[in-house]
Amino acid sequence: MNSLHKKTDVILIGGGIMSATLGMMLKELSPNLEVKLFEKLSKPAEESSNEWNNAGTGHSALCELNYTKEEADGSVNIDKAIQINEQFQLSKQFWTYLVNKGSLPNPETFIRPVPHMSFVYGEKNVQFLKKRCDALSSNPLFPGMTFTDDFETLKHWMPLMMEGRPADDRIAATKIESGTDVNFGNLTRSLLDDLNEKGVELNYNHSVQNIRRNEDNTWQLKIYNGETKKVEYHNTKFLFIGAGGGSLPLLQKTGIKEASNIGGFPVSGLFMVCNNDEVIAKHEAKVYGKAKVGAPPMSVPHLDTRYIEGKRTLLFGPFAGFSPKFLKTGSNLDLFGSVKPNNVFTMLSAGLKEMGLTKYLVEQVLLSDEKRLEDLKEFIPTAKLEDWDIVIAGQRVQVIKDTNEGGKGTLQFGTELVTSEDGSISALLGASPGASTAVHVMIQLLEKCFPDNFTKWEDKIKQMIPSFGLNLSEHPDLFNEINTSTSKALGLYK
Repeated sequence: MNSLHKKTDVILIGGGIMSATLGMMLKELSPNLEVKLFEKLSKPAEESSNEWNNAGTGHSALCELNYTKEEADGSVNIDKAIQINEQFQLSKQFWTYLVNKGSLPNPETFIRPVPHMSFVYGEKNVQFLKKRCDALSSNPLFPGMTFTDDFETLKHWMPLMMEGRPADDRIAATKIESGTDVNFGNLTRSLLDDLNEKGVELNYNHSVQNIRRNEDNTWQLKIYNGETKKVEYHNTKFLFIGAGGGSLPLLQKTGIKEASNIGGFPVSGLFMVCNNDEVIAKHEAKVYGKAKVGAPPMSVPHLDTRYIEGKRTLLFGPFAGFSPKFLKTGSNLDLFGSVKPNNVFTMLSAGLKEMGLTKYLVEQVLLSDEKRLEDLKEFIPTAKLEDWDIVIAGQRVQVIKDTNEGGKGTLQFGTELVTSEDGSISALLGASPGASTAVHVMIQLLEKCFPDNFTKWEDKIKQMIPSFGLNLSEHPDLFNEINTSTSKALGLYK
């Protein structure tokens, strides 16, 4: 079998938003770097980044209630909401920079203004939402957020959701106009098109079979080329593993000590998609509710206006499920293959601790279409089953690891970088808020993995991301200035 040995500066594994973002940042900061990308599928953005495989929310805590915790004394802690919002501001600034220089010529293909709303029912939840709105609206990052429990106002805000609803229902909502719907599939494809023009080599139908460290601390990848049916060997100084659910198995092949005691638990999902244009036309917002008691954060129900394939549509979900696959195109052996001697006790501990999650997933798998319709009717009382189809969403692999706070086998619900001590390799694991925070995550990666260059790059980073190094929540004038410029460049003014 013909073996080809090739050397390069940077290899990116995975053709999704994370690799595309890192590749773009590196080529802006160091144009002469030789960068190659390898994706096992025939096209980019076919897994987690695909527009049908995620909620398309520009996650900025405008409507997501799980980012604002109610404390024991009844107060609402907004620290996490501020953090998530700050991170999305970085993404918008970077996209603005790329739009202004012509690298992303058509922002309307990947980002649209869509109001974000939170919706609750029951007196206790109504009071929580009011306190949440008071807390957030006093912060510069959440201007214009308003609360109402007035039935007539709610009919104006969300007519579809109020049709057929009893006037004595105790419900409330908040609304903020500055929300977004983001098509991460189109964004990824546009970024990779520009990277290709910048000389980045994009390799599709290429599966990474093995990763090992060379004696000079570079990395060698054994890659199967699905087009030539031959194995190639590629050597690189820096390796990024951004393969979504496929990242954990690849990380385990590296043998770095930072990957020990890390496991993954796959969760599948599906959405109900409206097929009735009259129904779709009655709703324009992303409306997030509260997760049911005992349900995990990933299960927060939401009714979303989406723009996919140039067409406005309406999605409801997500409904969780279980599959042992780590990717939609993965293998039923993925979960079992990820159990190694160094993480088996971590995985077993998680299994014992997360019986509630297991029960929840089993219940979700067994849901009938009629039961899903019942859940939808909490949002749209007049919903009819024939107006809705089912779309299978992407696989998410939740990180399991040992932590000081949670102990052995703690299930994580965020996005996590695992980086080697020498900074020569980094892998991204986890799920939501994921894509929305891609720029924030990649700044962290650059600082960890390119420390000698990072100081030299700071001026350029500030050019790309004007608020770099500052918290916009503490600089309201700067936030207003940046928010105006990003909204104009990205077409977010209504």
